[in-house]
Amino acid sequence: MIEDERMIELIARMQAGDAGAKAELFSELYDELRGRAAGLLAGERPHTLQATALVHEAWLRLAKGNVASARERGHFVALAASAMRSVLVDHARARGALKRGGGSRGVPLDEALEVFASRVPDLLELNEELDRLAELDPRAAKTVELRFFGGLSIAETAGVLEVSAATVERDWSTARDFLAARLAPGPTDAEG
Repeated sequence: MIEDERMIELIARMQAGDAGAKAELFSELYDELRGRAAGLLAGERPHTLQATALVHEAWLRLAKGNVASARERGHFVALAASAMRSVLVDHARARGALKRGGGSRGVPLDEALEVFASRVPDLLELNEELDRLAELDPRAAKTVELRFFGGLSIAETAGVLEVSAATVERDWSTARDFLAARLAPGPTDAEG
């Protein structure tokens, strides 16, 4: 894992216009980003988006956008998490998974979201519900994005959001409850 000081140095070099700094940053973060991408794709069907492709597509989006605006490691990971979420959602849409249950297996949530153990939501469904949550509680939605897509700890998330760890824990709990209620399986035809 890249040291915070090294990342801050590379970000400062990018902000100063050093074209090679982006390549160096990508090289130093590649393994970490690829590991996170592999975790996100663990539930994907074979022959779909691969972790390497996810990292590269997310990096291209970051490089076109505001990667140089990152202030520190946590902020960069937040940008990367948002880019990965965007790539995954775009990929799911491109696969024709716009309808729920359209034959796709969703990206499973990590252990921290065990509340969904009985039913793994499809990525587009999760994305829709995160957007709804963002309308009600933007910080709670950002907490999910940072923790799930970015793989940040409670402490790292608190640093990025500039709030206390206790606040992140409350937001995380609120978001899990909201998503559990929204993504809970409805009654089956046999029950109705």
